[in-house]
Amino acid sequence: MKSGRISRIVQILTTLQAGKSYAVSDLSRIFGTSRRTIFRDLKELRAIGFPYHYDAETGGYTIEPEFFLPPIDLNLQEALSLLLLVHKASNQMQLPFKNSTLLAALKIENNLPAKIKQYCNTALQNVSVRLGAQSSAKSLDTTFAQLQTAITKKHKVNISYSTFFEGQVIKLDLSPYHLLYNDRTWYVLGYSSLHKGVRAFKLNHIIELETTQRCFLGGENFDLYDYFGRAWSMIPEGRIYNVKLLFLPEVADSVVEVKWHATQQVTRQDDGSAIVEFRVDGLGEITWWILGYGDQVKVLTPGALRKKVLDAAKNMVKLNEQI
Repeated sequence: MKSGRISRIVQILTTLQAGKSYAVSDLSRIFGTSRRTIFRDLKELRAIGFPYHYDAETGGYTIEPEFFLPPIDLNLQEALSLLLLVHKASNQMQLPFKNSTLLAALKIENNLPAKIKQYCNTALQNVSVRLGAQSSAKSLDTTFAQLQTAITKKHKVNISYSTFFEGQVIKLDLSPYHLLYNDRTWYVLGYSSLHKGVRAFKLNHIIELETTQRCFLGGENFDLYDYFGRAWSMIPEGRIYNVKLLFLPEVADSVVEVKWHATQQVTRQDDGSAIVEFRVDGLGEITWWILGYGDQVKVLTPGALRKKVLDAAKNMVKLNEQI
């Protein structure tokens, strides 16, 4: 039997041992193979003596969890936290190797004491997670794996990259330093031969990626927080601004309960409004954040930021007045 098939059969065994019922179509999706292949693997499991059974009511297969794996030493809170992350949040996050993440969780879940597993399964039925819109990531696993290997081995990569603002494809050599998940998408940060400096590139904008055998020097002392400095999110512009905003009472509470930036300072007003201050590098990113609050926020300082918000708002009005 080929090693790939052995690995898949073991993974199917681990999955079935979770105590849940999995239809052939479920297993086919999880392992990225055909229904026919799954049926053949199930037949192999039966032949070597693993007692799975078919549940006609659910239309799925399962194996008793206590068949041969010992319980794992996790308490109730530890188990519930782990399963909450995997079963509820991972489906909405851009996780690389998502199937591997699910299988790893199933292995742990299989080994939980029966009472803890039963409680977690019941509790999770009444818990939901909504993370908001996520960027598309059709080839995330492949791109992430290539970059991760290149970072570890310090190999340069050649990439073709679709730019957002220019609307064109650029080609460059990249010395990759770091992978980052931020604001709904994955980025790789490294030294760009085209830009002659460190830049961040979205993984879902990489059209082609080729790992070279050319090694790069440096990068081991790259500090993510030094690079971003006081940028609002990811784009430092090289100038620090003292930003002072007035949020009206309708949104003040929801704004101040979140730590938006490391420099954030809040002053509550008697009428329920709030003055929120930041020291940020650049005005581009924070402008779009402010616009999201519409007519519930006023820019007090600096004047340059007030002008950017006004210009954007005027353009928005002009655009929407056109028939």
